[in-house]
Amino acid sequence: QVQLVQSGGGLVQAGDSLRLSCAASERTFNSWAMGWYRQAPGKEREFAAGINWSGSSTSYADSVKGRFTISRDNAKNTVYLQMNNLKPEDTAVYFCAASRIGSRSRALDYNYWGQGTQVTVSS
Repeated sequence: QVQLVQSGGGLVQAGDSLRLSCAASERTFNSWAMGWYRQAPGKEREFAAGINWSGSSTSYADSVKGRFTISRDNAKNTVYLQMNNLKPEDTAVYFCAASRIGSRSRALDYNYWGQGTQVTVSS
């Protein structure tokens, strides 16, 4: 059974940085596209960032572009989300996701999801 285990997150002040990690239990991680989604209270889950299987292509939501960076280490089966200059509106539960179709930086569909991690940014 595929598992995506997230770590990182927490409570920070506006302007601070955080890094989220998501480790996959499968070696086939190397062929997956990965994404980060987030869901704020009372809102729908939204795409934040995505990366293709090799790391050669990335995608970002306009709201995080220039502040967030997605990266991956295929040797460690791990994807990261570096979040800089955090804002209160970044407060949400963040989820990593994996798509078996690895060619696109933003997959049409994600097959596996992490457990979610809370990020809270105070003003």
